[in-house]
Amino acid sequence: MHGLSHRFLHVSGLCPFSGRESPYEDARYVVLGVPYDRTSTYRSGSKFAPAAIREASANIETYSMRTGVDVEDLKICDLGDLNVTDSPSETIERIRLVVGEIISDGKIPVMLGGEHSISLGGVKAIGKDATVVDFDAHMDLRDGYNGEPLSHAAVMRRIAEHIGPERIVQIGTRAVCKEELEFAKANHVSGITALQLHKNPMENSLGLLREMLRGRRQIYLTVDMDVLDPAYAPAVGNPEPEGLSSNVLLSLLEEVCKLNVIAVDLTEVSPHYDTGATAVQATKVLFEVLCLTEQRRRNVR
Repeated sequence: MHGLSHRFLHVSGLCPFSGRESPYEDARYVVLGVPYDRTSTYRSGSKFAPAAIREASANIETYSMRTGVDVEDLKICDLGDLNVTDSPSETIERIRLVVGEIISDGKIPVMLGGEHSISLGGVKAIGKDATVVDFDAHMDLRDGYNGEPLSHAAVMRRIAEHIGPERIVQIGTRAVCKEELEFAKANHVSGITALQLHKNPMENSLGLLREMLRGRRQIYLTVDMDVLDPAYAPAVGNPEPEGLSSNVLLSLLEEVCKLNVIAVDLTEVSPHYDTGATAVQATKVLFEVLCLTEQRRRNVR
């Protein structure tokens, strides 16, 4: 690009994710922290999550038994943290610029949130042809929350307006309001609820997910860590009972990552509400997603 790169203009470098780093030019995966929780409405603190996840990533094993791939062997560059502002719209715009640059350079962006509103910036960067696969306890389909249309509680509504509601697939939902249910039904937002996942055998759920994603060529994957039950991930902004187990989440992610994942974000860890367990869970999710994505790349070459 001409002029100063957005990744130099809007990002400050820190200790790298996974403790190892490739030069940006050689990297396939580019990590970007987004320490932003301006619209958090219950337990704030997700702005501290990128640092907590990086710390965990340097201290857990990197080998994936699911794939036989080791994170140590991946070409990962950690840009550091986005220089966020108090303005939701400006922060989302900076995300769009930086993530857009990463994608235009032929790399896969991996955002460490931060609250879930950051996903809007990532989706705006990828164009309108991708499908958003959203692992979340909540629908986030309100038209706004506390007078803020760019709230974390309205992020999927804004994304639906941008790419079309039929391009959203929601997995693990169990905390909704009537407004969201009515919007989802009227606008054909598809998904699998947590209750369905609990009641049906895993193979049936995987088949249903496979059918929902049939023909979807590009995937934007977003994981709100409150999709897990609080027994597994207590330190999140809006915990909800009757959530997914770690194994169920990773099994579903394994199915999603058989497709062409072009961008990833993970959000809503509020690390001060536990002693590190949720950051470790988040790191495990990211490690497995990276290894699954790399496995697919190697298989389709």
